[in-house]
Order: sequence, then C-alpha cells, then structure tokens
Amino acid sequence: MPKVNVYLPDDLADAVRESGLPLSAICQRALELSVRRVAAIRSATLDDLDALTQFTDRAKTAVRLAVARARADGVPEVGAEHLLHGILAEGANLALHVLRLAGADPAALTPALSTGDTPADRFGPTAATALELAVTESLTHGHNYVGCEHLLLGILADPATAAAQTLHDHGIDLKPTRATVLAALAGYTHLRATTPDPTAALTAALRTELAPILSRLTHLEHHTGLTPP
Repeated sequence: MPKVNVYLPDDLADAVRESGLPLSAICQRALELSVRRVAAIRSATLDDLDALTQFTDRAKTAVRLAVARARADGVPEVGAEHLLHGILAEGANLALHVLRLAGADPAALTPALSTGDTPADRFGPTAATALELAVTESLTHGHNYVGCEHLLLGILADPATAAAQTLHDHGIDLKPTRATVLAALAGYTHLRATTPDPTAALTAALRTELAPILSRLTHLEHHTGLTPP
C-alpha cells in the first residue's frame, strides 16, 4: 500500500499522540471524502447539478444562475465570471453579507460578460477551478458543506481570472475575505448554539425589557382599585 507523509504542527502532533487516535484511518477517511467531493465537481454536467451533493441550496442556485446567464449570453462555457454573477443574482447569501462587511456594494460588482451565439454546454477551466477551490476552502476549515461564501473564496483564490480582478478592483482580496467569512460563520454558529429558537429568544428579551413596566402598572392598578388586591 502506498505511503503518504502527513505533516502536522508540533502542538497538533503532540495532541494526536496523547489521544491515541488512529491517525492513518482518520486521514484515509478525510482524503476519501475530499476526493469524492472534487470528483463530483469534475463529473457534474450543466444539466445535472444535483451531483454537487455537498453544495447548499443557495450555492446550487448560484451555480444554476451562472449556467443560465452563460447560456443566455450565448457563450460556449461557464466561467468564473458567471459564478460571480450567480452569487450576486441569488441575492440572499452569506457571501453578499461578507462583501458588504468588506465595504463593497454587491450591485457594483457585476463582472464584464461576453456574448456569442453558442449556448454553454460545459464548465470552463476558470469555473471548474473556482468550484474545486471552493471545496478546498470548505475542507480546509472543517466545514461539511459548500456555500456561496466558499464559492466567493474559490473565485478569489484564482487571481488571474476576470472575476477575481473585478473583486480586487473593489478592494476584495482573498485573505481578509477569508477571515471575514470565518468570523461570520463563527458568530452564526455561536448564535445558533446559544439561541436555538431565535423567535423564542426575541420574545424572552422583550419580556425582560417589559417586565419593569408591567410591574409598575400592576402596582398602580392595585393601589387605585382598578384590579382586585
């Protein structure tokens, strides 16, 4: 069986040794899942995006919008610029919030799109690379899904494309954007962990704010004889 070396930071290597975890089996499983994700992207066709099983519904919608735009424009392949268009057109994803946090106006980020007379029938090299890099971003940070925020990072990770250049021209670069994505996801995870029912949490907060007012009203009603003692 072929041997592959895995290099770990010193503190992680010490922790693995102390825990006694089966490192080889864990690495094999992680690599197997990673290969499956990348293989799914490489085998996906424009008419079978359900093959992107790890992609969220919003991410799939963004990719579908990218495909629709490329076909409507009559270009032979979907490019990274179409993926950026799809993220922007989807309209309600985390990537858009990240762009706004970075000081960019999503409405001003529309990439330049070419036109032709051959509707797209495949993912072009820039789109395929962006999709694979999106998976890499997800895997690197231990996420079990690929969202629009990962697509945005995948586009930025290939700086030679027109889509990445459009983002760069508006001050959107990979490292600070990645940091913003991770911070946003950490905050969202904390919110979900601490308030599993946001509606109930809001109701409880309102009750806490109103409690002193209701107490004073009850006290006044009691002393003015408006309610039974």
